[in-house]
Amino acid sequence: MSTPKSSSSLIPPDPAKVMVIRDVTPNITTLSVPFARFGHVKVGGRGTLVKLQTGNVAVFSPVALTPDVKSKVKSLGTIKYIVAPDIEHHIFLTPWAAEYPEAEIIGVEGLPEKRESNSDTKGTKFHHVFSAQNKLDMRISPEFDEEFSYEFIHSHVNKELVFLHKPSRTLIEADVLFNLPATEQYSKTGVDARSGILTKLFAGIMNTKGDMTWQKRFLWYAAGRKDRAGFAESAKRLKQWDYDRIIPCHGDVIETGGKRIMDEATAWFTESKR
Repeated sequence: MSTPKSSSSLIPPDPAKVMVIRDVTPNITTLSVPFARFGHVKVGGRGTLVKLQTGNVAVFSPVALTPDVKSKVKSLGTIKYIVAPDIEHHIFLTPWAAEYPEAEIIGVEGLPEKRESNSDTKGTKFHHVFSAQNKLDMRISPEFDEEFSYEFIHSHVNKELVFLHKPSRTLIEADVLFNLPATEQYSKTGVDARSGILTKLFAGIMNTKGDMTWQKRFLWYAAGRKDRAGFAESAKRLKQWDYDRIIPCHGDVIETGGKRIMDEATAWFTESKR
């Protein structure tokens, strides 16, 4: 498996040795890996496989396509959907698309252009691209839409695409909510997920303890500051969803109580507390 040159310094040299492949439910498998933002802040990374009732499989935020991952995919079914949930989580689209050429690639506005501008990532055909204009009318396919609700938070700086797997009441998201430290994602590295001063500082504020004031501040003053009204509309739609578990890209899976946590994190947008 080749590693994209543009991100090789941030990706483990042998991801197969440090990846944690775990069945969260009989139809959902997480692929958890170490990942350090800017090379120093340990936030972890995570891909998620979901087997649909039809037998087809969707992968969200794909990570390194190791032999073990290929074997797991084969045991689940056929990859039909490859999802890049924002403009940042797309590094491994190319190898997944090459391995599963019949799959439909789902992304967000700005990502196709971003990938085409880089010689390492250009050439990817997107089948579904969410935009601020089409988000309310977008449909993927009958089998996908039967099991998933989705919200494109176009007002988020990273253009976030959030999914609700309705049968398991599981929310799948990338950069809307962090649940640090990234304990599971660093569990096979021999390195403490909390080590390093920058990690300690970031994990100290980007967690789900208490009233999550710093996560609220991050969403309000950074991620959603350019269009708070638009962000609020998305947050209110998320609040209407019924779910319990959250699978984030960064930090540990929230096995239960996820809806309360997300509602609290986005409260400044939904409850007019600012």
